[in-house]
Amino acid sequence: MSLLVVGLSHRSAPVSVLERAALSADAQSKLLQDTVAAEPATEAAVLATCNRIELYADVDKFHAGVAELSTLLAQHSDVGLEELTPYLYVHYEDRAVHHLFSVACGLDSMVVGEGQILGQIKDALARAQELHTAGRLLNDLFQQALRVGKRAHSETGIDRAGQSLVTFGLEQLAVAAPVPAWAEGKKALVIGAGSMSSLAAATLARAGVAEVVVANRTFERAERLAQILTETEDNAVTARAVPMDAIPGELTRADVIVSCTGATGLVLTAEAVAQAVEGRTGRPVADAGPTAVKPERAERSAASLPPAGVGADENCPLDLAAVQPGFSVMGEAAVAGMDAATLEQHAAWAAGGTVDRRDRRTPETDAELITALAATVATVGRIPERRRPEPVAERPAPSLFLLDLAMPRDIDAAVHRLAGVRLVDIESLAEASADAPMAADVDLVRRIVSDEVAAFGAAQRAAHITPTVVALRTMAADVVASEIARLDGRLPDLDERQRGEIRQAVHRVVDKLLHAPTVRVKQLAAEPGGAGYADALRTLFDLDPETVASVSRAGDSTEKKDRPA
Repeated sequence: MSLLVVGLSHRSAPVSVLERAALSADAQSKLLQDTVAAEPATEAAVLATCNRIELYADVDKFHAGVAELSTLLAQHSDVGLEELTPYLYVHYEDRAVHHLFSVACGLDSMVVGEGQILGQIKDALARAQELHTAGRLLNDLFQQALRVGKRAHSETGIDRAGQSLVTFGLEQLAVAAPVPAWAEGKKALVIGAGSMSSLAAATLARAGVAEVVVANRTFERAERLAQILTETEDNAVTARAVPMDAIPGELTRADVIVSCTGATGLVLTAEAVAQAVEGRTGRPVADAGPTAVKPERAERSAASLPPAGVGADENCPLDLAAVQPGFSVMGEAAVAGMDAATLEQHAAWAAGGTVDRRDRRTPETDAELITALAATVATVGRIPERRRPEPVAERPAPSLFLLDLAMPRDIDAAVHRLAGVRLVDIESLAEASADAPMAADVDLVRRIVSDEVAAFGAAQRAAHITPTVVALRTMAADVVASEIARLDGRLPDLDERQRGEIRQAVHRVVDKLLHAPTVRVKQLAAEPGGAGYADALRTLFDLDPETVASVSRAGDSTEKKDRPA
């Protein structure tokens, strides 16, 4: 059997796809059960976070395993297989181990070095154990991943390289200001009471907000979180809980809103946020789109441009009769596929601009360019006029700050367009983190991961041959017992002391003969490419495969019985 992982993350897929592919807790459980019920897989675990969905399995066939796991992921998400496939990545055997260990250390996180992933890996293992879909391989793998992640954080400065997604998100909200200075005295509304929301509430409380209001579908959990915030000695914050239907009223009072729920639909619409801002300011909220240029300004700008069309120079080689209405030599160079500088020179010449005659291109040298432009016009109808760039309207300073850490999103993306509002969500965090500096300690963590992958592989390969070695020694003990019994029948006059000496002598001979080969075969099996030694041992000594399998099953049973709950 071999380890296989199929998944997608913020590195392979756009946020819009991750959002649709997100799995609820029930969907994760059903996916695990369906995976182990499928033919290629015997074990399964799902690691699902706000920016990754990965299915781990122990499979006996690589290609069949990839096909089955990909299909199951598509079936349990809202993304069809054909659409999902281009965003999936596949890791197998040692590469799969390396991937999970890197994830556990925070090397594959949106914010490098963040430690929240360890809790998510622990939850993934606990879910697989609860559903009995994790066997020896995945138990060993995930437990080792947790140890590797803890080692990376304790032995290196990877914590300095990154931070939690909550902290990074708050820094993006605060822009250039320190988070404590930005947060001081503000009122915060936290929607949700899960691990991420709780971390956000605690971070805001430590940063110095004056009040934290917690809203959650289960009111008791909101009350518990508010109580914890109030009782924490380091916090000088007022905290209270409200039901979800109180959110519209709280929006008007809050300065900062953090949302991270498990809802499958929007929790806050753009209309609700706009109403909240209007309630705070008493003025309607304007739509501050990407350009925010008023129509009348655009019209005035267009009127100030030179008229569309070709100049009247008698040396112009362009056949004006062949030019379709709407053609402008002030067209975008990209549309014609031409050099922008060359096109602008020609445009100034053709429109009778201010370019010095000595710097103009001659009609002969411009003939090829103008012919290409005319051909483009004949194909697409016209070339859009080049307009002078319009300055982007300045957005007013935000009076409401929103942080959406949910996947799928809790807050309507249209909120980005509202004036006086700043929204940071998973998509904008992904863009910001792409430019985040990497710490030198990342290299140390990578070396730790490589060493741990090698050690894990060696241990697994050694463990793979152990049932064969045990079966060999069991067969040898059976042969010794049979021969001693035959000797007892042939030499009935031997006393007990003599019989004991003979038994010990025979056992010593067998042990000495088997010691060197079994020790060496374990060493060889632990090396890369050593998987074939178990097969060789079974063939050489004609071991019964069922005997080997029964030893392996007995080991699994003992391990499960001894494993702490």
